[in-house]
Amino acid sequence: MKTMRITAITLLFLLSHFITSAQLDYATIDNAVLKLGGLEKFNLATITDTVTSPWNSKDEKVRAIFTWIANNIALDAKAIKGADNRDVEPEKTIQKRKSTSLGFSLLFQEMCSQANIRCLSVDGYLKISTEDIDDMPDAASSSWNVVQLGTSPNEWYYIDAAQASGYLDSKKTVFTRSFSPQYFFADKTAFNLEHYPDNKAWLLGEGYPSIKTFYALPLIKPAAYDYRLFYPEPLAGKIKTKPGAPFHFSFKLKNSPDNPQVTVVLGEGLKIQKPLRVNIKQTGNEISFDFTFKKEDTYPVTILINDKPLLVYLVEISE
Repeated sequence: MKTMRITAITLLFLLSHFITSAQLDYATIDNAVLKLGGLEKFNLATITDTVTSPWNSKDEKVRAIFTWIANNIALDAKAIKGADNRDVEPEKTIQKRKSTSLGFSLLFQEMCSQANIRCLSVDGYLKISTEDIDDMPDAASSSWNVVQLGTSPNEWYYIDAAQASGYLDSKKTVFTRSFSPQYFFADKTAFNLEHYPDNKAWLLGEGYPSIKTFYALPLIKPAAYDYRLFYPEPLAGKIKTKPGAPFHFSFKLKNSPDNPQVTVVLGEGLKIQKPLRVNIKQTGNEISFDFTFKKEDTYPVTILINDKPLLVYLVEISE
């Protein structure tokens, strides 16, 4: 009898694990949505129905909306550079096929609403370059969404379809399409290192107490979502150190890979240097290493794990 009970519990656990894994595998949805194409001849209501009707659960419908928007709407470089949010209504975004992050979030909210899913657009702040560290803007600079799938507070999720669509160059003139699924039901800890809501009511999970604290943080890169970064040190994005003096870095990962390789890249753009492999110490989910900067200078320093960018600091080396 005892053996049967253990077997039943084990089977229940395995079944639960299988269902959870199946729910997290959205490749089938992504492939089906990509085959639909842009649906340029249809209005917003028809697009929403076409994209969502093949799927049953709320999370599947939300994924379909996310994938369609991120792969068919572009960031509007001119409007973003000019902080122009005049043409951000969902129908206008569908017509133009490009918009600011606010246009993305309003379109996402409307498509979810038409699919009977509660979704809100959130205005806030987003750091995208080392120039943003410790440089707080006068007003909110970005927008994203929060989606509710259940009654529990834990069933609110972050989505940033604009970030998932691709990126602009440093001059904000050229958009490069690059689908980033990390911004769907994004890891809340990593998201809060990169985003800060204008209204703290929409800060999901553990965030930072003030916008000043948020803007002092280092830049967060895609690997932070993949490996679920949750405790980088130093926590300040601007670092001052001396040439020849070892500087200590560490971070914790909830999804730490086996035998991780960590590299450091100095500089950016035309002045970027070759990646430098570092010797790490790994204790549980914490990875740490020392790095010595050789000469006086100031430049961005990117930490990569398994060749994926994780964190970016602005380092000033001087006597």
